[in-house]
Amino acid sequence: MDNLINTFDSALRTVFAEAMPSRSRPDNWVLEDTIPDNQKLKVAALMRINHVGEVCAQALYSGQAFTSRNPVIVEALKEAAAEETDHLAWCESRIHELGGRKSFLNPIWYIGSFALGVTTGAISDKWNLSFLAETEQQVSAHLSSHLKKLPVEDVKTRAIIEQMHIDETAHAKEAQDLGAVELPTPVKKMMKISSAIMTKTAYYF
Repeated sequence: MDNLINTFDSALRTVFAEAMPSRSRPDNWVLEDTIPDNQKLKVAALMRINHVGEVCAQALYSGQAFTSRNPVIVEALKEAAAEETDHLAWCESRIHELGGRKSFLNPIWYIGSFALGVTTGAISDKWNLSFLAETEQQVSAHLSSHLKKLPVEDVKTRAIIEQMHIDETAHAKEAQDLGAVELPTPVKKMMKISSAIMTKTAYYF
């Protein structure tokens, strides 16, 4: 029952409350925001996509931890979720600075990702870890593509995304060290298709 209550509380805080980071934003050393005004909403839309990705990550980890039977894996998921909370907060505050907004569909993104996490966690610990590793690898590639789309003047957003990329890569490696194996190609392709749909939708909504 305690696990169920904590899981529900985490969902409400992720979707509806302002995220509270444990680390300061990586761009604090940048004194001024020099991004051109005509680029701000475009960058805000990119950060909205990244914010949605973090909402999905929180939901996925929560679902996986809810059904995993391995305390080592559960602890690893909780540690990763803590860093993802930092990402969530960084993206949210940067979106507001740029004059943008979060996705209207965040509750839907959360529910879908949580269900997926519950399913993978219930199948087996190896599948759980493998899905986690592949997710983080795809997120890392996604963040790399965003770095190429940023205006050269936007040092603040770049600093945030670069640190997120470092963290996501570390999460993938940790999952591999714990025993993750490569997922079947059809599963990876399905994950990429789902990610592409989410990305295009979140850019506008």
